[in-house]
Amino acid sequence: MILRTFFFLILNFSALYLGVFFSGEGGSSDWYSNLIRAPWEPEGWVFGAAWTSIMICFSIYMSIIWNRTSNKKLLLFFYSFQYILNVSWNPIFFSFHHVLIGLIVILILTCLIGFMFFYYKVDTRFYSIFILPYFVWLIIASYLNGYIFLYN
Repeated sequence: MILRTFFFLILNFSALYLGVFFSGEGGSSDWYSNLIRAPWEPEGWVFGAAWTSIMICFSIYMSIIWNRTSNKKLLLFFYSFQYILNVSWNPIFFSFHHVLIGLIVILILTCLIGFMFFYYKVDTRFYSIFILPYFVWLIIASYLNGYIFLYN
């Protein structure tokens, strides 16, 4: 299990790296700085800390569910789909400035992670707690993206 968790850590942190790599200047860009954003938007460092914690928890979750599910193809599909959505949101939002498409992508990702939580809850039991930080953060991020869409 430790080796599998390490494998998912590599995959998940590569997704974060790719997302940042393809986002250009990201949150420090003039475009983003000039947007009307939610008044309670967290400081920039919170995003890095949150995503680091989320990906550690999600790696543990994936390692556990991999051992407990009989349909690994379906799990691999869900994981791959979330990986693509997670990586693609950054360039869609920050590089191409497609706020509505970004909102659609993050809402689909939020629904997918929520679905995974409920779908695999019987298999993971208590360990389903490891996917909750991802789900909660995506709800917050969806709200922040939606706020930008509505007010800009």
